[in-house]
Amino acid sequence: MNGIGRTFLLAFLSLSVSFSVYAGKLDTPLPAPEFSQTDADSWFNSPPLSLKALRGKVVMLDFWTFDCWNCYRSFPWMHELEQTLADEAFTVIGVHTPEFPHERVRANVKAKIDEFELHHPVMMDNNFTYWQMMGNKYWPTFYLIDKQGRVRSIYIGETHAGSTQARAIEKDIRELLRE
Repeated sequence: MNGIGRTFLLAFLSLSVSFSVYAGKLDTPLPAPEFSQTDADSWFNSPPLSLKALRGKVVMLDFWTFDCWNCYRSFPWMHELEQTLADEAFTVIGVHTPEFPHERVRANVKAKIDEFELHHPVMMDNNFTYWQMMGNKYWPTFYLIDKQGRVRSIYIGETHAGSTQARAIEKDIRELLRE
């Protein structure tokens, strides 16, 4: 195997290991850090929120950026999930963390939130503060936080209704709702 092939194989295996390490339920719940943005200009569809104020609810954090195809291809599933669980103690919080400079512009983010018909709260994380606090590495990543404010599951990647990942996330949410 030549050097380029070996490098590609090692990179692929590294990604595969990373995904398997981060995807699914955590063996030990971790306390979720409080949201990093507290100013109104950093929030859409809601005044600034705190995880402390959301105690008693199951929260799904969605780390996304608007030019990420995998992110916006997950929105139909997320809309369906929000509708299905509308009467439950469940909420989605989007965390928009930009990859490119034009994704840092508030008006551009607002236009995409409208285009994608996102009605849940979205926090702009332009400086990657919350991304780093969560130890995040990928778009999209979904973190499930229990009613006590602890991260219980992490799922990485594009998610579609009925997929194995969607079923696993929904199962985890329902278990957390029953606790």
